[in-house]
Amino acid sequence: MERTFVMVKPDGVKRGLVGEVIRNLERKGYRLSGIKMLQMDKELAVRHYTEHEGKPFFAELVRYITSGPVVAMVWEGPLVIRGVRVLVGATNPLDADPGSLRGRFAADVTHNLVHASDSYESAEREIGLYFNAEEICSSVIMNN
Repeated sequence: MERTFVMVKPDGVKRGLVGEVIRNLERKGYRLSGIKMLQMDKELAVRHYTEHEGKPFFAELVRYITSGPVVAMVWEGPLVIRGVRVLVGATNPLDADPGSLRGRFAADVTHNLVHASDSYESAEREIGLYFNAEEICSSVIMNN
């Protein structure tokens, strides 16, 4: 069973789209195994976006992601990392499939509704930033 990290960003929370994101992932057959709402501080934002540090858009990413509450989630399922990325759509909503979450709901490349891990390594790193083991209910535990 694979796990991934998904975060509804401040624009998605503000617009009331958390349920829409969850609904789409559940309908695909993925299992929600961890969820929390939080106000991200600058330190966590810098750790989250560490791979973009030094890029021209880094400061704007940090400013935006700390501008309002986010909903952090852990999802499980077969090939969930790749599957969630397809459901979420391309980073730039103008390039996203019209049926994807970003294609349907995102305004622009900065305010693009949702973050989803792009690899096994980033999923594990990002899950570890937001959750400890006790906060995640894996399928194995839930089925026992």
